Amino acid sequence: MRVLIHCQHLLGTGHLVRAALIAKALSAGGAEVTVLSGGMPVAGLDIGAARLAQLPPVRSLDDSFQVLVDGDDRPIDDTLRAARRDRVLGELAATRPDALLIETYPFGRRAFRFELEPLLAAAWATSDRRPAILCSIRDILVAKTKPERIDEIVAIARSRFDHILVHADPTIIRLEASFPAAGSLKDKLAYTGFVADDRPIGVAAWHGEVIVSAGGGAVGEPLLRAALAARPLCRLAAAPWRLLTGRNLPQPVFDELLRAAPPGVSIERHRADFPSHLAGARLSISQAGYNTVLDILRARVPAVLIPFSVGAETEQPLRAALLAQRGLAEVVPEATLDGPSLAAAIDGMVARFPGMTERTPDRAGIEGIGPVDLDGARRSAAIIRAAVEGKILPALAPAP
Repeated sequence: MRVLIHCQHLLGTGHLVRAALIAKALSAGGAEVTVLSGGMPVAGLDIGAARLAQLPPVRSLDDSFQVLVDGDDRPIDDTLRAARRDRVLGELAATRPDALLIETYPFGRRAFRFELEPLLAAAWATSDRRPAILCSIRDILVAKTKPERIDEIVAIARSRFDHILVHADPTIIRLEASFPAAGSLKDKLAYTGFVADDRPIGVAAWHGEVIVSAGGGAVGEPLLRAALAARPLCRLAAAPWRLLTGRNLPQPVFDELLRAAPPGVSIERHRADFPSHLAGARLSISQAGYNTVLDILRARVPAVLIPFSVGAETEQPLRAALLAQRGLAEVVPEATLDGPSLAAAIDGMVARFPGMTERTPDRAGIEGIGPVDLDGARRSAAIIRAAVEGKILPALAPAP
């Protein structure tokens, strides 16, 4: 079985990480997988035995997502669009996939119709046997406010795609929570469970750190500065703190944070062992991105979440609110983030998990969280294979 995956990340790396995990699961099952990556290259990306095909990179200039630029920070033009379109179509012709998996579109990535619509048209026009065509979306979508845009999404999804893989546990979150028209697509929806790294994180040694993580770091500066301001104001001031800034935090800001860090605070760009290190932590402080939240759930560590919410971004606030409703996190809205507000949220978690203040090896981790389906990568691979073979899995049954 041959599979072609198209993925475009614009600011953070979460979309590409999720696509990489699915690619690994597919290749582990014997599939020949090509991942078309349209964002900035990510060092150390693990896609297993799959092949990575890097398109001329495009990213968002800032967190407004209004301006797209190339790898040299120049606004993209028709020459770049044509080069990417031709490369995408060339990969389709060369790989002759049995399955085509497109990440996000048509639920997002509308700005990339210049390559995605030709890709879909060419796949449908395949002379011998067209590939199974699937869409891959995360648990929560950015809210769409224009009815005509919602209608357009439904029309494209119904006419162009065989199945829509929703990478969520439906007992935690269903698509209709962020896309009210999901009922119009229920015969195409397949909930895969959350796509999490399946490598065991092990039983981490208790180190008792407060870990502040800024994801890729592109929009993490306010969180990192607030954490330094909050530390002396909260009940965990005596604990060791570790700030993970992300690779994309500007170097001058990183250097300034290093100079400002007091004794007891460590600052690093990145840790390859982040999930296992998190499992030995006293508290996690982070945004509420898909992969970060899954790392928190796997590590079973108390959390304070500061969801990214600039402009029309609704994904992270909704995910954070769902965790807070279950008593698994305190939430600080990005608009009110400062040292005192973050310190108050930290103290709220300490009140809920008093063991966080102790200096014993006993963990303060979340208990009673209940089962969460984190097998989404393997199940996505199984559904893709079933779609190619024309089989129907229970996961493909119409949603109730």
